[in-house]
Amino acid sequence: MTIERKIASNRANARASTGPKTVGGRLRTKRNALRHGLTLPVASNRALSEEVEALAREIAQPHSTAEIRELARRVAEAQIDLHRTRYARHDLLSHALSNPSYDSRASMREKGAVLNSLLRENAPFVPWSVLVNYVTSTPEGPHKLATILAEEVKHLAAMDRYERRARSRRGTALRALDEARWRLFSNPD
Repeated sequence: MTIERKIASNRANARASTGPKTVGGRLRTKRNALRHGLTLPVASNRALSEEVEALAREIAQPHSTAEIRELARRVAEAQIDLHRTRYARHDLLSHALSNPSYDSRASMREKGAVLNSLLRENAPFVPWSVLVNYVTSTPEGPHKLATILAEEVKHLAAMDRYERRARSRRGTALRALDEARWRLFSNPD
């Protein structure tokens, strides 16, 4: 394939891949970043900003330089983000585990298909009690946890990425803070 044809093909593919086309699809993708709020900066939330400032003051200690205070603020922001991520993961799992009627999407689709088939003509007779038990059954114990983990794997993976990013930012900020303190104490002018 010539380069010109390949470029034209790539451009045509790019024009076709412009994201959701329907209003519903656009609304759904618009809410993606707001699902758990972990993409929002700490500074956008007043309560978290105050928490960051309090932690930064504790890390920097009184009578520190402006550079140390700024580096301490970066450490504090990363630490608060780390805490937010861990709390969001805990919240997701605890809500799912405490929901007595939690079931996988696949199981719910299967139950819907069975009910649909029973509404057709010439459907086999199924006793009401058996049908109620089948439709209301949900996973329990270790099977429930496994179902939740399997269902929420995408959300948990996203939270792991946020946590890794926050840990990395905290590590970088801590190294910069330690280096600034070392420079300050090794060259006290």
